Amino acid sequence: QVQLVESGGGLVKPGESLSLACAVSELTLGHHTIGWFRQAPGKEDEKISCRSSNIGTTWLDDSVRGRFTVATDLAKNTGYLYMANLKPEDTAVYYCALFQQFRFCSESGEYEGRGQGTQVTVSS
Repeated sequence: QVQLVESGGGLVKPGESLSLACAVSELTLGHHTIGWFRQAPGKEDEKISCRSSNIGTTWLDDSVRGRFTVATDLAKNTGYLYMANLKPEDTAVYYCALFQQFRFCSESGEYEGRGQGTQVTVSS
């Protein structure tokens, strides 16, 4: 069974940067699409990114485009979310999920597995 473990969350001030990692086991990241999501207090889950190394396609939500970037290290079977110029409204639990195909991520289809999430708090 696939396992995903996020790391790197924390407390930062507005305007600062933070990087998250998503370590994947039991499935090969290069054969799948990794999605990044976040859930703010009292709000529904928000999809912020889908990335497929297999087909070389990345999608970022308008709310984070230009500030967040995603990457994958296939040798480490790990995905990364690099967050810059963070804002208080970015405060949320961030988690990653693995999809069999890019369209399953982009069309909010079923995932193979997801991580428990890591807290990101942006506050002065």
